Amino acid sequence: MADQRGEVGPAGGGPAPPAYRIEDLAHLSGATVRTIRAYQDRGLLPRPERRGRANVYSDAHLVRLRQIADLLDRGYTLASIKELLQAWDAGRGLGGVLGLVAEVDGPWTDEEAVRISRAELVERFGGTPDDAAVADAVDLGVLEPVSGDDDSFLVPSPQELAVAVELHAAGVPLSAISGHLRELRGQVEHIAARFLEFTTEHVFARYLDGPHRPTDAEAAEAASLVRRLRPLAQQSVEAELARAMRLLAVRHLRQHLDPGETPDLRNRTRSVTVPAETMAAVERLVGPEQASSFIALAAEREVRARALDRLAASNSTSADLDETS
Repeated sequence: MADQRGEVGPAGGGPAPPAYRIEDLAHLSGATVRTIRAYQDRGLLPRPERRGRANVYSDAHLVRLRQIADLLDRGYTLASIKELLQAWDAGRGLGGVLGLVAEVDGPWTDEEAVRISRAELVERFGGTPDDAAVADAVDLGVLEPVSGDDDSFLVPSPQELAVAVELHAAGVPLSAISGHLRELRGQVEHIAARFLEFTTEHVFARYLDGPHRPTDAEAAEAASLVRRLRPLAQQSVEAELARAMRLLAVRHLRQHLDPGETPDLRNRTRSVTVPAETMAAVERLVGPEQASSFIALAAEREVRARALDRLAASNSTSADLDETS
């Protein structure tokens, strides 16, 4: 083999298929020779063809190496990649599933990352450098270091940084903002997990829970569903957050401004027995962590509704009396 590609055609006289030495394959794929051999040992890459004293690799090996690199970039482990490739070697291609993976792995927001200098960051947060706060922001992923530039950061979510700036300007310490974000992130991840469980159970189970991997057509259909459902999680959370803020903000303000309501009365609580079946139903609906808050808010909503009914009935009675007098 005088070049990267074989030059001797088959017996019928047609062109010879491409043939590579391991060094050539490494150069074309971007993998190292050591990595290629490790993939072979793990069963991720077929063994080369033996031609005389030389091992010969083909375009199929090159394609497989690029598939592995793509899946690694998407967060798959080598073990899961091996399982995935073995399944498709049994008769199906990777195109459909990679399309589905790309759809799920795509952006879930319209925000675009921006770059900010350390000086700009200091200026936006009051003009006093705070290395501890910057380190905390990097740890949270609010800021990402720029390789080779210690004075710049990437901001994945400009909106999130803008919120922090406004809170700090309003008097909230940076340490409190970081602590709040950590708490909020855990709660939001719980909501995201519940939404994924819900949609998987009712929408995607037919694609994911069968005895075989989805076909290319099924994977393309699932990817289309992901595109349609992508905005629903954010829309539902935004609507419910607006409702909760409207309800709780009024109550919170009233508690702090009503002079006739003593602190002891505001903070008084009482244990109430709830039937086990009711509690189980609420937990299925909103999750165990939110069940108590849900019951409390539902009770308050009922009290408010009855108070409004009494007010309406009282006004109606007064109107009737006015008409008869």
